[in-house]
Amino acid sequence: RLIDELLAKSNVGQCTDLRETAEVIAKVGFKMFLGVAATVGGWAQEDSQFSLYFDDNPLVDFVELPDELRSLKYCNTLCGVVRGALEMVNMRVECHYVRCTLWGDETLEIRVCLMEKLQDKYPFGDDD
Repeated sequence: RLIDELLAKSNVGQCTDLRETAEVIAKVGFKMFLGVAATVGGWAQEDSQFSLYFDDNPLVDFVELPDELRSLKYCNTLCGVVRGALEMVNMRVECHYVRCTLWGDETLEIRVCLMEKLQDKYPFGDDD
């Protein structure tokens, strides 16, 4: 449903490639729903992988993890949001954390890897 709202409320047209899609996610999507923009970088040579960098993450503003839970992926929902939204536009991706401010890093980094571009499947046949 997030992708429907993003497309309805923003003036974003159809993206032509993963680079453009990544920029829309970072600059429009996260700004619209989380109130912060991300930076896109760390592209793989074949343009099938990129990283989203967040200098600010409001989901962790008042969170402190105890030492025994330092490896907890507290904001893993962000990976699920990216994955689900891209699947709605026919891109199957895998997302995972590389760095997190709750782990002591200066920034949050989410790595996104395009696994395949999906084809639309229509439940109706072409014959009448």
